[in-house]
Amino acid sequence: MEKLMCVCRCSAVCWLAVLAGLCCVYSLPLDVDPVCTAEGNAKYSLVFTGKWSQAAFPKQYPLYRPPAQWSPVIGVTHSSDYHTWRRNEYASNGVREFTEKGEAWMLMKEVQLAGERIQSVYGIFSASAISGGTGHTATEFEVFARHSLLSFIVRIVPSPDWFVGVDSLNLCEGDHWKESITLDLYPYDAGTDSGFTFSSPNFETIPQEKVTEITSSFPSHPANSFYYPRLKHLPPIARVTITKLKGNHIDSVPAAHTTPTLIPIDNEIGDALTNTPLDCEVSAWSSWGLCKGKCGEPGIRHRTRYIRLKPANNGAPCPDLGEHTDCDPDNCV
Repeated sequence: MEKLMCVCRCSAVCWLAVLAGLCCVYSLPLDVDPVCTAEGNAKYSLVFTGKWSQAAFPKQYPLYRPPAQWSPVIGVTHSSDYHTWRRNEYASNGVREFTEKGEAWMLMKEVQLAGERIQSVYGIFSASAISGGTGHTATEFEVFARHSLLSFIVRIVPSPDWFVGVDSLNLCEGDHWKESITLDLYPYDAGTDSGFTFSSPNFETIPQEKVTEITSSFPSHPANSFYYPRLKHLPPIARVTITKLKGNHIDSVPAAHTTPTLIPIDNEIGDALTNTPLDCEVSAWSSWGLCKGKCGEPGIRHRTRYIRLKPANNGAPCPDLGEHTDCDPDNCV
């Protein structure tokens, strides 16, 4: 009976007692992480590398309208009682909006509310989008003992609701901070859209399904863009490297690869989310279309691009999304 009572009393608060043998170790939940006792804070660099090439993933590889690319990295530093997303659980509305449309406002609002309600979130950070399937982007962030976990999410563009990311990576190990971590990343399905291919039209999943990892044989459908039944495993589609900075000093990161921001979660975050000017962002140009016109006369061909981020709060407006030029008509002798 005394052992059963000990089950009720054991909690994260009594880890020191557990280590001293004063409480029943076997009664602790298996999924409880050791308490971080590292002193002070730690600052890290994060480098996200896209490995989504046509050679590695030749099936239905998107070459235009839009071509293969990556959304901005949205990251959170937090404690164990918060999750941005979790495998085999339902995606939040914020994750749905981000993975389907690339819109991060609802996701950031969810993070804000978690920070205000249970103080489980320290900050939000981001790194800029990658305009191709391969390439890298980088940023830097800060963690504390109370908020030693890192989560982030990156949308695969184009896709129905597919993404890569990390859920609750602990950068603390007992009384010290980890020096460096490198992880291969594989695609996940948010469970909110039922499209099979990268360029599938919107087809809402009803009822919503749980977040699942996409493999070479799951979903088991020949139309699926990641269906490679002869492969035992998919190659990694991305990689992340996290490195502790010496002296806890955040240096500037090359602007060509990143747009780092760190937003501590406090009462001012609402203003940061609603009043910060956002300039319009557009994709790269598509390839030129066919030259149309009569033989013997100048023809016209067109190319287009699309809006990746709509302007807000008096940000710079969007440029023209179409362009044309003179050419010699095709198929003329």
